[in-house]
Amino acid sequence: MQYAEIIEDIFKRHPSVQNVGFTGASYKAGIDSMREFDRLLGSPWKNYKCIHVAGTNGKGSVSSMIAVGLAASRKDGEAIGLYTSPHLLDFRERIKIISPAGGLHYEMIPKEDVMYFLEKYEDAIKGLSFFEITTGLALWWFGKVGVKAAVVETGLGGRLDSTNIIEPELSVITSIGLDHCSMLGNTRELIAAEKAGIFKAGAPALVWGKDEETLGVFINKAEKVRCHLYFADEVTAHLPLMEMDLSGEYQSDNLRTSLAALSLLHVTPDYEAINHTARISGLHGRWEIISKRPLTICDIGHNPQALAHNFHQLEQSGRKLHIVYGIMKDKDLESIAKIMPAHARYYLCSPAGERALPVDELYRRLREYRPELELIACPASEAESGTDCCRAEGSKDGSAESSVRRAVRMAQSHAEDDDIIYIGGSNFVVAEAYSSL
Repeated sequence: MQYAEIIEDIFKRHPSVQNVGFTGASYKAGIDSMREFDRLLGSPWKNYKCIHVAGTNGKGSVSSMIAVGLAASRKDGEAIGLYTSPHLLDFRERIKIISPAGGLHYEMIPKEDVMYFLEKYEDAIKGLSFFEITTGLALWWFGKVGVKAAVVETGLGGRLDSTNIIEPELSVITSIGLDHCSMLGNTRELIAAEKAGIFKAGAPALVWGKDEETLGVFINKAEKVRCHLYFADEVTAHLPLMEMDLSGEYQSDNLRTSLAALSLLHVTPDYEAINHTARISGLHGRWEIISKRPLTICDIGHNPQALAHNFHQLEQSGRKLHIVYGIMKDKDLESIAKIMPAHARYYLCSPAGERALPVDELYRRLREYRPELELIACPASEAESGTDCCRAEGSKDGSAESSVRRAVRMAQSHAEDDDIIYIGGSNFVVAEAYSSL
């Protein structure tokens, strides 16, 4: 079988949470199966140092900054592993190395290595989830290429996450918000307790900052497992002036956390490298500027905490806003609706996949929550809608046009050069939008 066929087969037999949500076919809480798989692989993570990163928002950015900082400090040319999720266009985005050889750059896992792994362990992965397979693949490949260290981001929570088989050199917790509440708990304290499950005896733990609701949780967990607890705002009291390509306002907390992590790892930060984290690590969809006239921004922030930062930054611009927006069915739309900028035009869409909230339902619910908002529903071109919607025909070549693509095209047609187009609400919306941009 060729690579494309193998990957298609894996996605069919082991659907990801990203595509089908937290179903029995895609998600298994607990790490017993992962431990068994890891033993079969020979526990490759024992051959390099690991930094473990959990949290609600900012995990991908913090993981990438730490990996770039570690790679920039290597004078011997040895690479740093980086395992993050979700991916946008190619699932190999999850598994990379940051190499200092020939100038700092990222390399995704080669297709040949993916094929070799899936064929070699075909029998072993039959009962595993997609995330367990990709975690094993990442840890195995990092060992194969001989990384000096690897930054490993959790998928969900921490305590029962597949990545929690590792014994890290440092555990890092980014900001805590309400997301995946049905799986992790409906309070920030309960969610923090799940995230703190990555704390390990003897390994220092770093939390992004002090917070009244979660502070006691982290202190108690650190005392219980006997690890030293640090807070990023104490380790890194003052931030240097930096012009990062991760330019969202919310990145200041992520930068502080990353610099504190590097300090605890006894690494002198290379600020120039960290300034270019997105380019060096291939990180996309974090306040990513796609075009400047009109200013077009993509961001995968999808929960109320993340979107509150983004919407505030948009409103502070003082410019006319065009917001392409779609959401998954399991997200807290009512809370999000409360913080949506009033003076914006919304182009509502539904990305492909069964998890996405249909356009008509998104329109109906937003009309109920915020009747004053200017909403335009953009169903796929072959669909009909009973709402106020864009009635443009399909794409220029006459073919069917996706909901996201139509929403992006409508926003572009309405926006002036000095306006802002913001595309977000879901990583699926951003991923589909790339093909239009």
